[in-house]
Amino acid sequence: MTETPRKIAALLVAAGRGTRAGSGAPKQWRLLTGRRVADWTIQAFEDHPQVDEILAVTHADDEAEALSLDVPYVHGGATRDASVRAGLEALEGRGITHVLIHDMARAGVTSAIISDVITALDTTPGAAPALGVTDALWHGENDHVTGTQDRTGLFRAQTPQGFHFNEIRAAHAAYTGMPADDVEVARAAGLQVSIVSGDEANFKITTPGDFARMQRILRGTMDIRLGNGFDVHAFTDGDHVTLCGVQVPHTRALKGHSDADVGMHAVTDAIYGALAEGDIGRHFPPSEMQWKDADSAIFLRHAVQLASDKGYAISNIDCTLICEQPKIGPHAAAMMARMADVMGLRPDQVSVKATTSERLGFTGREEGIAAIATATLVKT
Repeated sequence: MTETPRKIAALLVAAGRGTRAGSGAPKQWRLLTGRRVADWTIQAFEDHPQVDEILAVTHADDEAEALSLDVPYVHGGATRDASVRAGLEALEGRGITHVLIHDMARAGVTSAIISDVITALDTTPGAAPALGVTDALWHGENDHVTGTQDRTGLFRAQTPQGFHFNEIRAAHAAYTGMPADDVEVARAAGLQVSIVSGDEANFKITTPGDFARMQRILRGTMDIRLGNGFDVHAFTDGDHVTLCGVQVPHTRALKGHSDADVGMHAVTDAIYGALAEGDIGRHFPPSEMQWKDADSAIFLRHAVQLASDKGYAISNIDCTLICEQPKIGPHAAAMMARMADVMGLRPDQVSVKATTSERLGFTGREEGIAAIATATLVKT
């Protein structure tokens, strides 16, 4: 008999309102270090090589947020178990053999936890991560301790809770009541559930203070790159200079093989530097005539695309133009807008400013313009 190939789906539950998390959007759509809680959680499952499909379960009121996800979604119900049932129903007929049911608000889930749950499902119909209770437990009333509770054999449950798909689908269909989680549903159907090791980072964001705690955890795992670029071009005859993609009237022009956009060149080199990819000359040699008088936006777009291909997003760009003339201030906003447009960023992610060299050096003698730039890249 041919064994059915294993096909694993992650069912990410995100239909709750999260009222205990304070005012504002539901917690799964709030930002953590520049990305939404949901984006971090989805990324963890997308990166896991054993997860074949991902399905989000969202609230009908969150249609705009759901549409912006890079995974398919269905609408959930009024309770968590109703949302899980909706997700399981949507996964039927797609050859799913195992399902990992996870709270979208647990953005700190690790690859190791996902792997451990999947491995446990080789020998048991259900598995879930948990942490043993180590603190003393009290009973209390009216802000006073009224007794203690033995903590022996007690665990703090986490997700993803994994199951053989057909078994948990049938268990949810037969269950009545308001279960605490999917393990309760499975056990009511007589399914054995194994415990695997959880992780303190895999907590569920519940209260306002949890966002700061999760941000500290996620920052520790982020891949952040910084690059700097520096470029110089001398003046030559002409009636304008091109700086950061904007033509600025001037009594001179800048000399270069391309359009000599010193600002755009510095930014391009900063991005290449963050990627350890050399400089413009490596990718667009000045010895090649096809780049003669080329628009420097070609170079910048290439650097941005290279960053994207390597899995990085540009967080911000800072460019300083160094010259006595022309005056940059009247054109700075247009330069930021143009650079943002070329890079696919918001204008507030791009800074363009200017300084003089106090009449010192070649810029002080108005022999040319220099630019220095910094680029920050974040692994997505």
